Amino acid sequence: MENTAGPRSALVWDDAFLNYRFSDTHPMNPVRLKLTHRLAKALGVLDRQRLVQLKPPLATDAELATVHSIEYIAQVKAASRDAETSDATIFGNIARVYEGIGLGTEDCPVFADLHASSARIAGGTLMAAKAVWNNEVDRAVNFAGGMHHAQRAAASGFCIYNDAALAIQWMLDNGAERIAYVDLDAHHGDGVEQAFWNDPRVLTISIHETGLLLFPGTGFAKDIGGPEAEGTAVNVAVPASVSDAGFLRAAHAVVPQLLRAFQPQVLVTQHGADGHRHDPLADLNLSVDGQRQLMLDACDWAEDFANGKWLALGGGGYSPMKVVPRAWAHLVAIAAGTPISPRTEIPQSWRELAGAELGVDNIDDVVTTMSDEVDVWWRSWEVGYDPADATDQSIMATRKAVFPFHGLDPWFD
Repeated sequence: MENTAGPRSALVWDDAFLNYRFSDTHPMNPVRLKLTHRLAKALGVLDRQRLVQLKPPLATDAELATVHSIEYIAQVKAASRDAETSDATIFGNIARVYEGIGLGTEDCPVFADLHASSARIAGGTLMAAKAVWNNEVDRAVNFAGGMHHAQRAAASGFCIYNDAALAIQWMLDNGAERIAYVDLDAHHGDGVEQAFWNDPRVLTISIHETGLLLFPGTGFAKDIGGPEAEGTAVNVAVPASVSDAGFLRAAHAVVPQLLRAFQPQVLVTQHGADGHRHDPLADLNLSVDGQRQLMLDACDWAEDFANGKWLALGGGGYSPMKVVPRAWAHLVAIAAGTPISPRTEIPQSWRELAGAELGVDNIDDVVTTMSDEVDVWWRSWEVGYDPADATDQSIMATRKAVFPFHGLDPWFD
């Protein structure tokens, strides 16, 4: 008899996600997605009876136009056609035509499948959001999503279409009155924040490395939303080199208090894995164990404050062997209601696949367990504030900036 206990969950996946490939040397290599999916499969996560697997459609132009300008969508499609039909000798000149919208740059090169592969990621997150909002599932994951830097009329930071904003906008258009978005990527979730900057129905919370040191250079405590939505944009800019303890302290000192006050109907979270100490593009010092804890926290926040409705996305993360597959396999398992023990050994078959995909000659150099063997601990905000500590200074700046808008005391709540 089928087990009917536990949450109903969905994973959005199609190997066509692997077509989102800027170049052979670009950090956003789709091998990280392939290895994540294959690791989750090897660990038996995809066999969970309550986990539905959804095949993503391409988001239509009309759907994309709810968060992107029609002109921008047309230019992305034109860039795709130009990349497909142009020979290499003139391609560089064609790519420069699109630099005004953030394409043809080092971050976002033009390639032939640019529009379709980006629209598929967006369509996958939209499908997941519909499944959650329509009560078909309680939780849904699209780890290929989380393209949080894309702007209304420009690509940015490896992101073409903003799937998180698209999903949130669709739920708003279909009756949602309060949605919370929590971004746990190393980089500020600027695109999602800007999409709802002046919309009081959406609470955006981003915990990230300070923009004084890291792209996109935004997301400070003073950035609190537009005149009609003050206090609904929340930013905790943590110092570089923050470890699990500091990042988790920041999250627990800000997120649950605001979610309790805001009472969202759905929680959307972004789980970029680039805060890990092995990530080459950021400067934080998290472990896979700390990232797993944040995923467990997100699951709890959805249960406690959002009626159990949770849409979880991937995001950044550029260490395709040591970090991303393990982190996001944990995410899928947690959403499926069957978390993987950190002590779990990684199957030999996956280690051999990872070695072959990444050109690792010695299989002993491939990670062996789902843990970095780190004891995860953080100091609760309730035990006291240290005015000399840089992380505490950032937390307090954020609490002072936004807590009063939600009827909360920045010192005690």
